[in-house]
Amino acid sequence: MLPTVILPGYLESAIAYRELEQSLQQLGFPTTTVPLRRRDWFPTLGGRSVAPILRQLDQTVKQVMRQYNVPQINLVGHSAGGWLARIYLGEKPYLGRGAIIPAGPWQAHTYVATLATLGTPHISRERWTRWNLDFVNDNYPGAFYRQVRYVCVAGKTIYGERRRGKWLAYSSYQLTCGQGNCWGDGIIPIAAAHLEGAENLVIEGVKHSPRTPGIWYGSPEPLQAWVTYLA
Repeated sequence: MLPTVILPGYLESAIAYRELEQSLQQLGFPTTTVPLRRRDWFPTLGGRSVAPILRQLDQTVKQVMRQYNVPQINLVGHSAGGWLARIYLGEKPYLGRGAIIPAGPWQAHTYVATLATLGTPHISRERWTRWNLDFVNDNYPGAFYRQVRYVCVAGKTIYGERRRGKWLAYSSYQLTCGQGNCWGDGIIPIAAAHLEGAENLVIEGVKHSPRTPGIWYGSPEPLQAWVTYLA
């Protein structure tokens, strides 16, 4: 089984993924989370370049490959970490908003065997994320690299409605895919979490974040639905 690297979601730190990391290790996957702290995301606020996060991802991946002496790894991206990983796979120089010097290309498609995205907004109408996501989808649409297995996991947990208890889901879904009355994980709608050409999965009852009370994508039971796709 290949070593696996976890890329946290937006404004998340590595510590939130400790349970997932340990679960994967118990299943035989040597697993490392990119050692991000919440403040590491601050330079990317307002839709600015995500290159600082991608550099830390690259350092972690190269370190893991050297440590285990392997030519490939699995990459698991939660939430925004999933579309950041798609930039990381790519061959084109990345120039985020506010950046002066292009970053990359990292061309990680040569050493990522499987990319699993968990509750990732692969599309968005939110103005601060549009530039970066447009770069991803214009240059690397769908499951772009044929040699990489893309596994996109969505949650079917909360139906967005304009009423008490459902308003957050409704507004978040609407901001992401343009429609609030749909199913999702409470933050990301199913329609936004899947990619054309990928192994697209739907898990019922999972919530978006590892910090949310209850079950999320990386909890032991939902993990069984997607871990079999890792190399």
